[in-house]
This record gives sequence, C-alpha cells and structure tokens, in this order.
Amino acid sequence: MTTIDILGASPRGRVIAAAPVTRLRLTVRGRQVLAFLASVPVVVALGIGIVSGGGALASNEGASGVTFTHVTVQPGDTLWSIARAVAPDVDPRDAVDAIVRLNALDSGSLDAGQSIAIPAEYSAGR
Repeated sequence: MTTIDILGASPRGRVIAAAPVTRLRLTVRGRQVLAFLASVPVVVALGIGIVSGGGALASNEGASGVTFTHVTVQPGDTLWSIARAVAPDVDPRDAVDAIVRLNALDSGSLDAGQSIAIPAEYSAGR
C-alpha cells in the first residue's frame, strides 16, 4: 500500500490509497479453451471405459463350469436335421435358432466334419 501526504496535514491526515483491483476477464476464445481443457479428462475416461468395458462380454469367466455337447456334421446333415435329432419334442425353428446363436454361425450352411456345439437344454436328445 502507498501513502499520500496531504500538504499541510498532520500525521493523522495521511490518506492511504488502495492498490488498483484488476478483474480477470475471459474472452470467448478463453472460455472455449477452458471448456476444452475441462472436457479432456472426461473424454479420456469415457474412452477407457468403452474400450475396457467390452472385455467382460468376451471373457470366458462365467462359462467355466458350463459344458456343451458337440456334434460332428455328417455329409448331408443340415441345421434342421440336427435340430430335429437333438430336440425331437421342440419346434425345430427354436432349436435351429439356439444352435445358430450359440455357434455364431453367419449362414445356415454346414460343412461335413465341422463340429458344432449343441445348447445344454437340447444335448440329451442325440
């Protein structure tokens, strides 16, 4: 702080001048930069969460105690014939759908010698 002497004033007549107060002003660009810097940790955390979150879906941890019956495809076998053989009391469309989903088959075509898994609820039929 600075003091200013008033001419002819007694020591008690001194006036103390306060330092000038400055305010921080953010321009539009400054606000954009600040918003960007504040959002970077959020974006990084979301990216890490998305990338590492899919591991639980692809892991084999939950299926360690589950066993499936495997069937080797014979020449002339179709999904329909296999579904009818493993689940004679069930609608073959449901059994075919379960077999396709379990084996992640892209199409309904099978190759002789191919091994396919049969869902646990149908494995006792064949």
